[in-house]
Amino acid sequence: MGTATIYQPTLPLGIAGKFPSTRYQGSKAKLANWIWEQVAGLDFLTCLDAFGGTGAIGYRLKQEDKQVTYNDCLRFNYHIGLALIENNHTQLNHDEVEWILQRHRDIAYHPFVESDFTDIYFTDEENAWIDQTITNIRQITDPYKLSLAFFALCQSCIVKRPYNLFHRKNLYIRLADVKRSFGNKNSWDKPFDEWFRIFVQEANEAVFDNGQRNVALNMDAAATPNEYDIVYIDTPYISRKGSSVDYHWYYHFLEGLAMYDTWGEMIDYSSKHLRLKARQSEWGDKRKIHAAFDSVFRRHQDSIIVVSYRSDGIPSERELLHLLQRYKRHVTVRHYGEYQYVLSTNGKSREILLIGT
Repeated sequence: MGTATIYQPTLPLGIAGKFPSTRYQGSKAKLANWIWEQVAGLDFLTCLDAFGGTGAIGYRLKQEDKQVTYNDCLRFNYHIGLALIENNHTQLNHDEVEWILQRHRDIAYHPFVESDFTDIYFTDEENAWIDQTITNIRQITDPYKLSLAFFALCQSCIVKRPYNLFHRKNLYIRLADVKRSFGNKNSWDKPFDEWFRIFVQEANEAVFDNGQRNVALNMDAAATPNEYDIVYIDTPYISRKGSSVDYHWYYHFLEGLAMYDTWGEMIDYSSKHLRLKARQSEWGDKRKIHAAFDSVFRRHQDSIIVVSYRSDGIPSERELLHLLQRYKRHVTVRHYGEYQYVLSTNGKSREILLIGT
């Protein structure tokens, strides 16, 4: 298995904003320009990014002065939408960052991560830092500043994790005294507060005003409003063997941070890595995913529908095409080529884009 790489897309001159580096499984950051090229000739202003994730596509549309609604069912991702897409002006200044990184006598700190997550993801010192930092962030009253800080905290946690995930109890990989043949140890050893400052700067540089009223939502994609010129759909992926990409599992630690007060109530304490209690999703069930696609297509049939998926997945390319043709008269299929996803062992997969008009 490989490790996630830092990628900063090169944008055309004159485009406002600078999308942050990303280490998120399944991110479309590398494909954002290509996807924009496929839809640039269509007539639309209002957009829904229904499964927003890192926000790479919603952000790319914002750069083209579109009115963007970002949506994601995960709470920690919602903060990405608030910080980078809905937010047009607000940034964190130096004094605010330094305040976040200090301990304050008038704030009550609870050692939840330090006590519950010992020897799982981070060292004791790092766990205490996380408790202190998330508590300080939660004191911020401006929603955009809070989300910018939360974004930086999440990115700091991700970059210090083996494989950039929280799917295993594997702190030992970081701490093992062995010769390293890869560069991740430098990232792992860099202190949290240094990473936090780096990611605040990246988030600040991403903030810009495109002259539109953009919105971030935190809801099930099946319940999103159906009032947009174009709807972009990038669902979790199910391989042909039936295994699914479960973001709730991969990033449960970040989701817990987003709901810090009630985190303990949501944890499955029978799991070694203290994941959140499993939740059922039709997008991760090969028996239900066809119906899930059909439902979303039906809901947004009055919009241009754009679907990202992989050629080796369930549904198949042909099945997706037939599903979309139930609601759209004209459907075109574009292929990016053999695009290798991080941690994927399938070198034959092709990124596909279906456009229904």
